Amino acid sequence: MTATAPAAATARPADTPPPLPLLPRRRGIELALLVGAVLISVCGYVVVGLARRHALPGGALRYGAGLGGLALLAHLAVRLRAPHADPLLLPTAVLLNGLGLVLIFRLDLETPGDHAAPTQLMWSTVGVALFIAVVLLLGDHRVLAGYAYRCAAFALLLMAAPILFPAVNGAKIWIRIAGFSIQPGEFAKVAITVFFAGYLAAKRHALAHVGRRVLRIQLPAGRVLGPIVAIWLISVAVLVLEHDLGTSLVFFGVFVVLLYVATGRAGWIAVGLLLATAGAAAVGTLEPHVHGRVEDWQHPFAGIAEGRGAGQLAQSLFAFAAGGVLGTGLGQGHSALIGFAMKSDFILATFGEELGLAGLTALFLLYALLVARGYRAALGLRDPFGGLLAVGLAVLPALQVFVIAGGVTGLIPLTGMAMPFLAQGGSSVVTNWIIIALLVRVSDRARAPGPEPSPRPPRRTRKAPPPAAPADGAPSPGAGR
Repeated sequence: MTATAPAAATARPADTPPPLPLLPRRRGIELALLVGAVLISVCGYVVVGLARRHALPGGALRYGAGLGGLALLAHLAVRLRAPHADPLLLPTAVLLNGLGLVLIFRLDLETPGDHAAPTQLMWSTVGVALFIAVVLLLGDHRVLAGYAYRCAAFALLLMAAPILFPAVNGAKIWIRIAGFSIQPGEFAKVAITVFFAGYLAAKRHALAHVGRRVLRIQLPAGRVLGPIVAIWLISVAVLVLEHDLGTSLVFFGVFVVLLYVATGRAGWIAVGLLLATAGAAAVGTLEPHVHGRVEDWQHPFAGIAEGRGAGQLAQSLFAFAAGGVLGTGLGQGHSALIGFAMKSDFILATFGEELGLAGLTALFLLYALLVARGYRAALGLRDPFGGLLAVGLAVLPALQVFVIAGGVTGLIPLTGMAMPFLAQGGSSVVTNWIIIALLVRVSDRARAPGPEPSPRPPRRTRKAPPPAAPADGAPSPGAGR
C-alpha cells in the first residue's frame, strides 16, 4: 500500500492532456539576432556607397541608428508583453526590411529625381509602430474570432473603395488624395484572413461531416459553405473589376488552404487548383489588360524580334542571367534598365543580378523561415481559431512570394504585387508588420506554459436576474423530482 500511494497521488485523470514542455523564452537570442540583422543591413548600405561612389555614404550612421532603434523598440515590446514568443520572427522581419531599404537606396542612385528610400524608411517606422501597438494592446488573439463578420465587411469596403478612383498602370488598386496614396487591398488581406479563420473554426465539424459525397469528395451543406463562398466570390469579383488579379489569387489560395486545414480533406486542394486554372484561363482570355500580360509571358522576347526593344520581363530575365551563381556584386548591376517598376514589381531582379543564385536562395530561405515559424505556432495551439489564423497569416507571404517570384522569372504571368518587406510600397510594408505582430501574439500563446486562459468576450452581456424565492407554502421548482 505504501509503495503505490505516491503513484496514485501523482496520477492524472484519463481525460487530462499531458503537460506541455516548458520552453525557454530566448529573448536574449532574439536580441543577438536583431543586432546581426541590423549589422548586415548597415554593411549592405556601406557596400552600395563604396561600389557606386567609391566613398562611405553620408547617411550610414543615421540609417543604422534608425533601423537599430526601431528593432530595439519592437524587441522591448515583445519582451514586455509576449515573453514566450518565437525568437526568430522579429529578427527575420527586421533583416528583410533592412535588405529592402538597402536595395531601394541602391536603385535611388540610378534615379536622382526619385528618392524612395527615405519614404520607405518612414513607412517602415509606421509599420513598426503598429507592430508595437498590436503586441501591447492585443492581449489574446482569440478575441478576434468575435469580430469575424466585421472583418469581412471591413475587407469588402477596403477592396471596393479604389473603384471610385482612376486606374494606375491599368489597375484600380490605389486611393490617391492630395499626393498621398494608399493600397487598401493590402490591409484587406489581413481582415479577410481573420474572417476565414473565425468562420471555418466555428463550422469545421459541419464542413467535414455534413453534406453530400460527389466523386469521392465530401461537399459541405450549402447553408454551411454558402456564407463564406459568397463573401469570397464578392471579394474576387471586386478585385477582377479592379484588375488586381494578384491579390485575388492570394485570397483564393488562403481560402482553399484554410478550408483544407479546417476539414482535413485533401480533395479541396484539387478542387481549388481546378477552379484557379479555369478562372485564370477565362480572365486571361477575356480581359484585355490581363491578356496582354499573358502574351508578354508567352513571348517575352517578342519586342526584340519586332525592333521595339526588350520589355520589362525580358530585362528581368537578362538580369537573372547576368547574376549567375554569385552575382555581379551589390551596386554593380544594370537592373535599372527594367524601367519604372524596378523598385516595386521587379526588385527581385536586382537582388538576383547583384547577389546571384546564392543570394536568392538565402532570401527565399528567410521567407521560408517566416512561414515555417507560423506553422510551428499553429501546431502548438489548442484552439481551432488560433491554429487557422496562424496558418492563414503564414500562407499570405508564402503565396505572395510565389506569385511575385514566378512572375519576374517567367514561371507564371505577371500580377503586379509587391515583394513582402523588400519592394517599395508603404501599404505593403505596414501590412506585413501587422502580420508579424499577429504571429508574435499567436506564437506567444503557443509557447507559454500552463493552461490557456478563457478569452475575454468582445462585448458585454447582461446577466440574467436570479430566480425569485418561492412564496411561503409554495413548492420549490425542483420539488418532487
